[in-house]
Amino acid sequence: MNETSEGAGQNKVVKPYSGQDSSHSIVVAVVFLTCYANIRLLDTLSVVPTHHNKYTWKQELVNVAQLRNACPQNFSLVGAACLGSVNLKGRSLLTLKDFNSDEIKRLLWVSGDLKHRIKKENQYLPLLQGKSIAMIFEKRSTRTRMSTETGFALLGGHPCFLTSQDIHLGVNESSTDTARVLSGLCDIVLARVYSHSTLEELEKEATIPIINGLCDLYHPIQILADFLTLQEHYGKLDGLTVSWIGDGNNVLHSFMMTAAKLGVHLRIATPKGYGPEASVVQEAQRLSKLHGTQLVMTSDPMEAAKGSDVLVTDTWVSMGQEEEKKKRLKDFHGYQISNKTGSMANPDWTFLHCLPRKQEEVDDEVFYSPRSLVFPEAENRKWTIMGLMVSLLVDYTPQTKMPRF
Repeated sequence: MNETSEGAGQNKVVKPYSGQDSSHSIVVAVVFLTCYANIRLLDTLSVVPTHHNKYTWKQELVNVAQLRNACPQNFSLVGAACLGSVNLKGRSLLTLKDFNSDEIKRLLWVSGDLKHRIKKENQYLPLLQGKSIAMIFEKRSTRTRMSTETGFALLGGHPCFLTSQDIHLGVNESSTDTARVLSGLCDIVLARVYSHSTLEELEKEATIPIINGLCDLYHPIQILADFLTLQEHYGKLDGLTVSWIGDGNNVLHSFMMTAAKLGVHLRIATPKGYGPEASVVQEAQRLSKLHGTQLVMTSDPMEAAKGSDVLVTDTWVSMGQEEEKKKRLKDFHGYQISNKTGSMANPDWTFLHCLPRKQEEVDDEVFYSPRSLVFPEAENRKWTIMGLMVSLLVDYTPQTKMPRF
C-alpha cells in the first residue's frame, strides 16, 4: 500500500521552505538592478535559489553573470532563468519529470504564441512543411487524434495515423524494429500505448523524437493543455492551488511531475487503495520541497478542495479497467465534484476534466457552468501539441511577449 492510502484525517503536507536571509535578498536585488538594466523584464520578477541550504551570495553573483552572458537582450526573464536560451529541438517527451521549470514554461509560451498568431491574427505558419509524424494508437482517442492531425497539418506537415490493426507493436514487428523503420520514414512519433515500457523501447532505438500520447503511467500532453488553460484564465500559474479529486491515475501522475515546477500547490484526494504510485509520490514530495510548494494528500474530497482555485477530476474507470467498473463506482462514492465540493474552495474556483466525462464524476451543474474550463481545455490540446511539435522539430522564436507564469 502506498503512502496515499492512509485514513481520512491523516493528511500529508510538504510545507514550503520559509527561511529567508535579508543580506542575500539585498545582494540579489542589487545584482539584478545592475546586471539587467538593459534587458526587458517581466512585470513580476522573482529569484528563488535552487539550493536553499548551501546557497551563498557569491554563487548568486556567478549564476547571474553566467545568465546575463547566455541570454540575448531581446528575451524576457522568469526568475533567474532566461527562457529565450531554452532549446528543446531533438528532445523526446515521455514524461514531464524529465523537463525542468524553464523548459515547461518555454513549451507553454510557444503554444500560446502559435495560438495567438494563427487564431487571433490569422497568420499562416508552415513551420513543419516537409515534415511528417507517425501516430501510433493502441488506445482510441478523440482529442489526441484530432489535435495532433489537425495541428500538424495546419503547420504544413503530414500526419500518418496508425491503429493497432495497421501496426501491432511487439507482435507483428518488435518495438526495436518499428522504431528504426519509422526513424527513416518520418520526423517524429506520437505513441498512445498501454505500457510506458513500450515508449521507453521506442525511444531507446529511435533517432527521432518520441512523444508520449498517453500510457499507463503518464499523460504529459494533457497536462500541458491544462496549464495553458489555467495560465490564460488566471493570468499566471505561480501561487495557484489545484485540487485533484478522483483516481490516482496517469493524469494525476503528470500533474505531480509538473505542478511544483510552475509554483502550483497540489491537494490530492483519492480513495483508499487508489492512490498514485509510491515512486511518483516520492518524486512529487522532492519537487515540492525544492520549489517551495505545498503537497497535501488525503482520502477526504472536501479536505482536498479546501482553499483551492481549481478542482480537477478524471474518469474513474480507465480503458482496460472495465471489469473493475462495479467495484470502482462503489469505492469512489462521495467523490463526485459538485457545488457542495466547490463550497470548500475559493470563491472564484474553476473546474477541469480531460474528458470523456461521466456524470458520476462531476454533476451537470458544475460541468456546464461558467466555472467549467473543460472545453477551452480541450481546444488547448491542439495548441499545446502544436507548440510541442514546433519546439522539438525546428528552431523557433516566439513573436509574442512571454506571459507571466
